[in-house]
Amino acid sequence: QVHIVESGGGLVQAGESLRLSCAASGSIFRINIMGWYRQAAGKQRELVATISTLGNTNYADSVKGRFTISRDDAKNTVYLQMNSLKPEDTAVYYCNYNTVQNNYWGQGTQVTVSS
Repeated sequence: QVHIVESGGGLVQAGESLRLSCAASGSIFRINIMGWYRQAAGKQRELVATISTLGNTNYADSVKGRFTISRDDAKNTVYLQMNSLKPEDTAVYYCNYNTVQNNYWGQGTQVTVSS
C-alpha cells in the first residue's frame, strides 16, 4: 500500500511565496517522474511541473521563472517552490508519482492567492 501526504498549501497575497511538499511511503518503488498538477474550479487538471530521475525539469509556460520543482529520492519527496504568486495560480495542487508499474496521486492541497 502507498501512502502520500501533501502539505504547504494555504492563503497568500499576490506576490508572496509558498512551498509545497509531497512525501510518499509504503510499497512504492522505481519512481520515474515526479510532478505537480493543479485544478482550478471549473477547469481541467493541468500540468504544472515535472522532474525526472536525472533532474530534468519541465514547466508549464504560465509558471516558468516563478516555480521550481525539486526532489529528494532518499525521502521519496517532491517539492514545489512557488514565488511571485498570482491570483490565477489559485487551484488545488496535486503531486504525482509515476513508477514503472503504476501512477499515484496525492490528495490535493488548496492554494489560494488573493489580489
